[in-house]
Amino acid sequence: MIHVVDAINRHKYGDMIERSYRIRHEIFVDERKWQNLDRGNGIEQDSYDTADTVYFLAIENGRIAGGHRLFPTTRSHMLSEVFPHLAAERGIPQGPDIMEWSRFFVVKEFRGGRVNMELMAALQEYGLRNGLQAVSAVFETWWLPRFHEAGFRVQPLGLPDEVDGAMTMAGLIEIAPQALRKVRTVGGLTGPVLAPLDGRDRSTREPVQHSEGLHL
Repeated sequence: MIHVVDAINRHKYGDMIERSYRIRHEIFVDERKWQNLDRGNGIEQDSYDTADTVYFLAIENGRIAGGHRLFPTTRSHMLSEVFPHLAAERGIPQGPDIMEWSRFFVVKEFRGGRVNMELMAALQEYGLRNGLQAVSAVFETWWLPRFHEAGFRVQPLGLPDEVDGAMTMAGLIEIAPQALRKVRTVGGLTGPVLAPLDGRDRSTREPVQHSEGLHL
């Protein structure tokens, strides 16, 4: 299951969040060689890890298998502060129904299994339950075919550019019922992946109706 951690229940996941920062360092700094994230303390934590951050943690038998996070675009965020040039064509999408998606990771031992698709399904489930229209993201261009395979509709916000030796772009990813259905089908998922949210789970709520238009 994918656990959603926010300001209300974070006190129950303090150790897990701290562990996720260390795993992020292992993956993004040690493995991916993103040296600009290295603070020399074995922890990958930045200015977008705040009380406003919503974390998604895949937990398998007490171990973190993967995760990602969402951050409000109504505040200064990664795309607006660090990568605004990647959204030069269409501008930076902001609003209460748009969040920024970043720091997607899967621990090496769990790659190639269901964790990747569960984490992607969790994004759509959470978005539909909480009235999101879309998420913005900065990602390497090789993510595009993966998004397409999962049924995610991506609107590029500008031209790709080289970041840390990799072609990188910004996009707006639609939150939509059809995307959730497709990612469940592709991932062989038979139902919801989000764990109950401490009595605040909205699994009985009807999904918000969406119009057809519209650094991980």
